[in-house]
Amino acid sequence: MKASELRDMSNADLEKLINDNKQELFTMRFQKSVGKLTNTARVRLLKKDIARAKTVIHERSLVAEGN
Repeated sequence: MKASELRDMSNADLEKLINDNKQELFTMRFQKSVGKLTNTARVRLLKKDIARAKTVIHERSLVAEGN
C-alpha cells in the first residue's frame, strides 16, 4: 500500500490496518516455523506496510503538536 493511500485514511483506520497486519504477520511467522509458508515475500510487504502506517500516524502527531 502506498503512503499516499495511507494518508487518505483516518487514524482509527490506520490503527486497525496495523493491528490486522501484525496479526497476519504473526500467523505467517508461525507458518514459517512449521514449514507451511508459501509466500515469503508477503512477510516483507507486511512489515513495510506496518512501518508506513506508523510513519503517517507519527507525521500527524508532529503536525498536531505544531513542530
